[in-house]
Amino acid sequence: MRRKLVMSMLAGATLLASALFGTGVPTARAVDVPAEFGTDWHDPVTAAPPVGRPHTRSCQVTLADARFRDFTPYRGAYAPPEGCGDRWSKVVLRLDGKVKGRQYDRLGYLRVGGVEVLRTSTPEPSPDGIEWHVEKDVTRYSETFRAARDVEMLIGNVVDDTYTGVIDVHVTLTFYAGRPAAPVPDRVLTLADTPAGTTLTTPRNSERIVAEVYATGSGGGCEEFWYLTVADPAPYSCKADHGPYREVRISVDGRLAGIAAPYPHVWTGGWSNPFLWYVVPAPRAFDVRPVEYDLTPFAGLLNDGRPHRVEVSVAGVPAGQPGWSTPVNVLVWQDPHRAHVPGALTEDTATDLANTSVHTPGPEHRVDTEAGHRLTVSGYLDTSHGRVTTTVTRTLAHSSVHRWTDGENTDGLDASWSDDESVGTTGRGPARTTRTHRTYTMNGTVTLGPDDRLRTVLTVGDHASAVTREGGRRTVWSRLDDTYSGDAAYTLDVPRDQRHAVGTSTERYRLVGSAGCYDRSLTTVQGVLTEDRARC
Repeated sequence: MRRKLVMSMLAGATLLASALFGTGVPTARAVDVPAEFGTDWHDPVTAAPPVGRPHTRSCQVTLADARFRDFTPYRGAYAPPEGCGDRWSKVVLRLDGKVKGRQYDRLGYLRVGGVEVLRTSTPEPSPDGIEWHVEKDVTRYSETFRAARDVEMLIGNVVDDTYTGVIDVHVTLTFYAGRPAAPVPDRVLTLADTPAGTTLTTPRNSERIVAEVYATGSGGGCEEFWYLTVADPAPYSCKADHGPYREVRISVDGRLAGIAAPYPHVWTGGWSNPFLWYVVPAPRAFDVRPVEYDLTPFAGLLNDGRPHRVEVSVAGVPAGQPGWSTPVNVLVWQDPHRAHVPGALTEDTATDLANTSVHTPGPEHRVDTEAGHRLTVSGYLDTSHGRVTTTVTRTLAHSSVHRWTDGENTDGLDASWSDDESVGTTGRGPARTTRTHRTYTMNGTVTLGPDDRLRTVLTVGDHASAVTREGGRRTVWSRLDDTYSGDAAYTLDVPRDQRHAVGTSTERYRLVGSAGCYDRSLTTVQGVLTEDRARC
């Protein structure tokens, strides 16, 4: 394009579904569809399922009431709910937001006692204003919520004569009485900043350790759309030393402990075309899910009571290039019958990183990228119920074809990422293995015609399957297919009322497995929700 792709300034959507496994969602009534976008449109909505809520007594507390105009964080105080005890079957976070006028998409976070409980982004508003909400199951952070804590929230924003949208949010926690379906972590830790770097000190009786990293490329620079970067000598506006491959890594005392493929987030100004996202966002745009690493093989090392250096890095980012945020929480389950659980790391083996990016010049430039990496870590713990060995294997692969013309008036990508993980435990009782296969896909093209008419056609997919076996018998399984497709066009460099914008979008979210079935589809035309259908 004449301008490099401004993939966005950050994002938005909402989890406004109205069905649980096995329940129905009605098809939307027939509606009038305008010939083009007007000054208002349907509030943001996504096909993802809502958080299931138990039918038990509940209590609610407010975490934040804030209006974001700049980069000043909201700071408040949290106190545990009264009359609901300190053990809950479920804890649900809900954010309600509203904004109107003109504004970019913005990225935000919410921390309680330093623990990141939500990473989110915002929709771009209509002149008349929109409202949205997002829900998240935060039961895993129950230990954090049992004591009074400081609260910090920020959705960095700029408000001036041009960008008038003030982001107004209200955030609550609802606590439901009862026992959780699965044991929640006994401790939720964050990393400490020390002169030696970031460190972690775990309880000496830890028997399971999981790190979660809320990894996002953002900030308006090239790392916001890292999947399009190219290496020299390819003539493209966004460069990276080794091309578009990115890998989120975590290390313990300098030893590689986990690898993962970052999700290719598309925010609500993404791919140069906000008209794609005004109603239905790309998957994960509003509820940014963390990358998880099972660090249990390192528990024998970490259980010595001393601080250990834990670092997160993003491989492939050019040296000195900003744009990635990687906050870390560490979830710990403890052995209640031992003060110290000893053990050892027995294997930490990685293949060499394979990463080739080949440029083919011509009237249409082409860069073909193939990359991959594999890591296996294993270790044992002598717990109160015997020696338990945990082995984690993770295999990453990336393949993409990036094509563009001189001037980038046509710019397209066809890419896929896979992240395969196996976590196996052996010891007392039957062997248990969970295998998870994640696949992320992106296929789209932006074209800019001689009449300054910009068109974006894009499909984004979030797919996963998981199977747990105990003693060779399948006990739990699931399969997810969340696919967004959009096609939108508008005229550049004219006042808003002269853009003559048109666009369609669809999302289908299918989740089936041993827990049941959920299948919902949404369709929009020119900002009007024309279909809302359930198939399960």
